Amino acid sequence: MALTPDTLARIALDAGQEIMRIYRTEFSVDTKDDKSPLTEADGRAEALILARLAEADPDLKVIAEESVADGIVPEHGARFALVDPLDGTKEFIARNGEFTVNIAIVEHGRAVMGVVYAPALDRLFVAESPSSAWQAKAAPGGSLPTERQTLRIRRAPAAGLSAVASKSHRSPETDAWLANYHVHEIVAAGSSLKFCLVAAGEADVYPRLGRTMEWDTAAGQAVVEAAGGRVLQLDGAPLLYGKRARGYDNPDFVVYGDVSPA
Repeated sequence: MALTPDTLARIALDAGQEIMRIYRTEFSVDTKDDKSPLTEADGRAEALILARLAEADPDLKVIAEESVADGIVPEHGARFALVDPLDGTKEFIARNGEFTVNIAIVEHGRAVMGVVYAPALDRLFVAESPSSAWQAKAAPGGSLPTERQTLRIRRAPAAGLSAVASKSHRSPETDAWLANYHVHEIVAAGSSLKFCLVAAGEADVYPRLGRTMEWDTAAGQAVVEAAGGRVLQLDGAPLLYGKRARGYDNPDFVVYGDVSPA
């Protein structure tokens, strides 16, 4: 099995099936050392993803959230994978459906291929390359969709921008940043769906002023950039990956659709 965009999508759909099996039960919630929540779904989804990635590409090094929490951080070169098996665990616990499976392939610091899958919403977003992305309806564990809609950012609306903000991490700094723009509405969303709403032309900008980890953002960045958007740090530099020296966390950044940096 070659590591193609369809392979990543297949893995994400099957991981989503594992997640939904837990989602439908009265699952328990643990707390990691960093005080973030953890469920059985996180571990089961990551185990499936790691096994399937190893089957598809035995040489691929993978930086995965729960493995890193357990102290497993493999050395890697210019090409590696970033995995968040269940992005938006707080949304999962709240049962609002806005959680995702994130798998990204990084080459020379840039997320060049990736998948974001929201199994409770049947929404699949795939970046096939740095310049081609699509979305489709897809059931957890189901067949790969054949009806695929090209993803493209929209022209900024004359009536004002639609900004996306985190449901769990909204801050006064975010509101202050948004004050620089003519914002018509603010849409709350969880997990990497925020990137995908910009990619799908359902929103225009997403500022994230606060700590995130590389596995939180790489797949979403691959999708939105392939759809014509940009992901920039506050100084205008691109958001890059493989930042081992800083523990694979990210600086503040903004996801831009058809919007110029302030």
